[in-house]
Amino acid sequence: MSKKVKKQEEEVQKKKPEDRYPVFCFKHLHPGSYSNCSDASFFIEFLGRLKKLGELGWQGINNAARHSFGTEKMPVRQLKIKNLPRIITPEVEVLTVFRAAGNNLPFLGIRLEDTFQVIFIETKFGDIYDH
Repeated sequence: MSKKVKKQEEEVQKKKPEDRYPVFCFKHLHPGSYSNCSDASFFIEFLGRLKKLGELGWQGINNAARHSFGTEKMPVRQLKIKNLPRIITPEVEVLTVFRAAGNNLPFLGIRLEDTFQVIFIETKFGDIYDH
């Protein structure tokens, strides 16, 4: 491991909870979860939500109500989509759920350190799981 990478890892570990902010990654985003959405206003609102979550930081997110800017857990077995991305290994039993917009449509994923891997974006209620 290079000295630069090791130093960066040490800096991440030294961060106080109030100094930690989410980074949203879409590498594992399932195409079936958003490809049928033609509502541009949904995605504009979603981007605004991501910006607000980034400003809150993980501590603010953890203190927020689940239907506001907080989170809740969703068992993987409750998902309607069965061809899951490889990041969802057999050991992964739950996904973290955020609200994508003010209408409570969710987006789901996995938190790895400060990076939140967005896996599903529900653009229509019931597409990803039964509510």
